[in-house]
Amino acid sequence: MSGPARVKSLVPGRQIHACLTKLGLLQDNKQRNCLINLYAKCGDFGNAHKLIEENPEPDLISWSSLISGYTQNGLLEEATLSFRKMHSLGLKCNEFTFPSVLKACSIKRDLLLGKQIHGVVVVTGFGSDVFVANTLVVVYAKSGELSDSRKLFEEIPERNVVSWNVLFSCYTQNDFFKEAVSLFQEMVQSSGIKPDEYSLSTILNACTGLADIYLGKKTHCYLLKIGHDSDPFSLNALVDMYAKLGDLEDAIAVFQGISEPDIVSWNAIIAGCVLRECHDQALEMLGRMRRSGMSPNMFTLSSSLKASAALKLQTAGKTLHSLLIKKDIVIDPFVSVGLIDMYGKCDLMNDARLIYDYMPEKDLIALNAMISGYSLNEEYTECLTLFANMHKSGIRFDQTTLLVALNSTAGLQAYDVCKQIHTLSVKSGFHSDPYLVNSLIDSYGKCSLLAEAAKILDEFPFVDLPSFTSLITAYAQYGKGEEALKLYLRGNKSTFMS
Repeated sequence: MSGPARVKSLVPGRQIHACLTKLGLLQDNKQRNCLINLYAKCGDFGNAHKLIEENPEPDLISWSSLISGYTQNGLLEEATLSFRKMHSLGLKCNEFTFPSVLKACSIKRDLLLGKQIHGVVVVTGFGSDVFVANTLVVVYAKSGELSDSRKLFEEIPERNVVSWNVLFSCYTQNDFFKEAVSLFQEMVQSSGIKPDEYSLSTILNACTGLADIYLGKKTHCYLLKIGHDSDPFSLNALVDMYAKLGDLEDAIAVFQGISEPDIVSWNAIIAGCVLRECHDQALEMLGRMRRSGMSPNMFTLSSSLKASAALKLQTAGKTLHSLLIKKDIVIDPFVSVGLIDMYGKCDLMNDARLIYDYMPEKDLIALNAMISGYSLNEEYTECLTLFANMHKSGIRFDQTTLLVALNSTAGLQAYDVCKQIHTLSVKSGFHSDPYLVNSLIDSYGKCSLLAEAAKILDEFPFVDLPSFTSLITAYAQYGKGEEALKLYLRGNKSTFMS
């Protein structure tokens, strides 16, 4: 039964179950527990529970298999409830049960239950078990208690490489990049434990978080020194680090040194090209990827959509859309927003609107992408109509929404709408945002409401060059040369030369 359980194959498992029943071997606890483990791993909890209930004395292995299955399948509440039931029956946990239920606590960020189980761990004498202790470190870190995580880490009598990796990962995920680097240096210099591919990839992510390419290159040299030059985890992290820190040349060099790039490798280099605005190169990499036989996933295609949008390549964008439809991932909200953005930048607003209308749930990001497309293509009336409708329906807005709407009011010279958006910005507390201040001055100026524009300029002493320029331009446009000159003279030298 270990084979079907390992590959999560229910059909042969059920055949074995039928065989055992026919032969009368289900009374054997070992066979029963193997079946419970199989069903739990495959997510068939009905049969797993039935086997436990039919056993007059289910043992620790039965319950541990059930709890582990629940956790692996993301049924965290069921995992913790099963642990409570098992505990109430007087069964004592072991080093296999604790990590499963503690993992459920860490994913749920249930620190209260985690602490209660920690108490049981200490009482039952498993506090020094490295596997249990490693999971406890994660429980506290996931709930933001990093000092407690570090304390638990220090108390582990015989740390293994996983112990170090767990704390590296906790620090990096919580943006404690300096602490992660310091811990890595401690591991290398004094622990006697050699970093593995997970240690190296995590510390490279910390270098990326610190934006420290010098430290990243030192880590690169170190991983070459200890023989990880062909390790895909480390190499993928290197590609990502170099690309994000502005060294696309080295990112490509590392990528080309990977003998068999996987999907993560391709995604890292394509996303890196897009990040560095090398959009032609990103699409070239996508072509190479497909020719190599590797199938792009949602992340590959999302990055490629950004490249197509930046280059305004309608045909390439539509080809990517077709690929997304074939993969049945076009309904993902992240992908839908990418498609709206691409069609908007390619001047295909009807296609963008179709995507938007078919989205089952329209959030702020989708709204901003849609109205930005309308504004970009000077379809100002459609922009403001959509904004008004979505505001009435209760979708919240942010500074970006208001900036785009103000650009459309300026384009239409719709002074009434400009005033309404100004009122909205005040009520929402966004009116002091410097970008919004600039946009309000520009919109009022283009709507010939020069007094209102000047009032905003006077109310905010820290306005910058674009604000002055917008109002000076408006004064000049409406024949108020004297006011334009006065405003120019009012701006000091640093304002206009910065």
